[in-house]
Amino acid sequence: MIDKTSIKELKGVGEKTQKLFGKVGVDTVGDLIRYYPRGYDVYEDPVPVSELEEGRTQTVSGAIYGRVQVSGTAKMQITTLHVKDLTGTLKVVWFRMPFLRSTFAKGGAVTLRGRVVRKRDGLVMEHPEIFYPCEKYADRLNTLQPLYGLTSGLTNNAVMKAVRQALDGMDLAADTLPGELRLKYGLAEYNYAVQGIHFPEDKEVFYHARERLVFEEFLAFILSIRKLKDKNEKLANEYIMEMKPETETFLESLPYRLTNAQQKVMEEIMRDMSGDTAMSRLVQGDVGSGKTIVAVLALMTAALNGYQGAMMAPTEVLARQHYESVTGLFGTYGIKIKVELLTGSMTAKEKRRAYDRIECGYAKIIIGTHALIQGGVNYDCLALVVTDEQHRFGVKQREAFARKGGVPHVLVMSATPIPRTLAIILYGDLDISVIDELPANRLPIKNCVVDTGYRQTAYTFMKKQVAEGRQCYVICPMVEESESIEAENVIDYASMLQGEMGAEICVAYLHGKMRQAEKDDIMDRFGRNEIQILVSTTVIEVGIDVPNATVMMVENSERFGLAQLHQLRGRVGRGKHQSYCIFMSGSNSKETKERLNILNRSNDGFKIASEDLRIRGPGDLFGIRQSGLMDFRLGDVYQDAKILQMANEAADELLKTENEWVKNLPDYETTSSVII
Repeated sequence: MIDKTSIKELKGVGEKTQKLFGKVGVDTVGDLIRYYPRGYDVYEDPVPVSELEEGRTQTVSGAIYGRVQVSGTAKMQITTLHVKDLTGTLKVVWFRMPFLRSTFAKGGAVTLRGRVVRKRDGLVMEHPEIFYPCEKYADRLNTLQPLYGLTSGLTNNAVMKAVRQALDGMDLAADTLPGELRLKYGLAEYNYAVQGIHFPEDKEVFYHARERLVFEEFLAFILSIRKLKDKNEKLANEYIMEMKPETETFLESLPYRLTNAQQKVMEEIMRDMSGDTAMSRLVQGDVGSGKTIVAVLALMTAALNGYQGAMMAPTEVLARQHYESVTGLFGTYGIKIKVELLTGSMTAKEKRRAYDRIECGYAKIIIGTHALIQGGVNYDCLALVVTDEQHRFGVKQREAFARKGGVPHVLVMSATPIPRTLAIILYGDLDISVIDELPANRLPIKNCVVDTGYRQTAYTFMKKQVAEGRQCYVICPMVEESESIEAENVIDYASMLQGEMGAEICVAYLHGKMRQAEKDDIMDRFGRNEIQILVSTTVIEVGIDVPNATVMMVENSERFGLAQLHQLRGRVGRGKHQSYCIFMSGSNSKETKERLNILNRSNDGFKIASEDLRIRGPGDLFGIRQSGLMDFRLGDVYQDAKILQMANEAADELLKTENEWVKNLPDYETTSSVII
């Protein structure tokens, strides 16, 4: 079967290339066919010089203006050309290509395609492709060239060549979806779709191909979620709990009152934990809505009923912060419950002591990372697991806990604002609670959407905030989703910003390619104000709580979805000081300004998510970063909301008819929710 055939069987894939493919998760021909492009190089119509946008790869046509110059050293020669059209003049540079001086000697018209960057003397196009004479560009116009995720040593051409071979060997008769389903929803055949996603002839072919594959991905996910729900509904409640007087006393002692929404969610949790079946509940709440105190109250209830509760965080820094927050809270209000911290970086001796306290039942609340579900931990009576959407907590993990004791209640916390209609589909195996009210004492974040001309003003404002003792975040997008490019972007920007800020301000960077220990160290230092400005990619989307951080500046904010920008904004506004969010846009288009101004008008994540759904169109696939939610290969819950709803409707129909396709569907464990 071609799906299971080793990639080494393909022509030109030797042992070395096989290892490189293995690094990106491609071991079989089937893996390769499903290794979809991360983006496309789209050859679009040339734009006037006056409409070029910083940070984008664009095409321009014009007349060669003046002399071609070659400067620099023998090792790094820079060729400079100026191109002029009716709207303006553009400076163009190439590196290590001095021979171009003779190529352009005759002058005339030229078409160039390259990345536009801002230098001190204005916009510059760097190292573009050359179409000389201009007519040559017509062959490339409107074509899409696939761009794959790569690792060092693996080229885009090598992946393209291997994919073409794999597609040539596919069984053209096979289709994975029932025929009647394809016809009803107007979906392409699988072979057409997989060919069209890798090598689309034009945008229309791409959209049609992608719709089919996203539909199938969502459908498989939804059906597996329904299976999980069936299993969860049959799990008896082995840990029946009731609210204890100590919890009521604790609540009365707090310097604030729970909001009505928090009280309602707490009642729903207590109803679950005292009911006949084990709890599987998602608590959705916007950034700063007070989900953590609800989680602490649930854990406290488990402990006061004589059981244990575990809280899992995505990073060690966040786990430690939760631990210090809970122990501090309990110390202040005289709550005699032993809280234990368990993380991977603890020494063997520290872990052994923690294991002993957990196993004998002395530790009632255990806070940690993945270490909570690893082999060395044995619980005395684990009744509740609180987690967040960053960890996938599927049936297998729940069964692992069951083997160590009983079946625990599961409480999942989500700060991702998803409209309820989509949340019901995505978290179909969970009951859903929503905290849709912010505490009264929170200062609303002040927002502004500005163009790149405001950058120096923003830097001055950040210096002023740091002088007042505050801290700042700067977010850089990945222009190309390659880890090495991502790292370079952030490192280069941090270096430039350090020069702007001066030696007395510490600027550091954070990106996805760093080891977890390095990330934790940076976030730890930022938390202690040893770092005043942190330049990062979206890895800080789920970071630690730094109440002292008051400025969030997002570069090229037009490249993100609104929901993701709102999540990033949630990193500030967590303390007593007024916070600010600066959305820097490199685009002058009216549509971009209208979209970003939604963030100006509202701090309500659910309202923003609904607007995001309303205004996104299929063309946005080429310009806006995906949400990253649920970790689908292709699908994006905001971008593809309509396809998600179609797949949900199809799932209803298939389950009614007990379709063979459903019976043969494997568990979709890799992307199932009940999440840890």
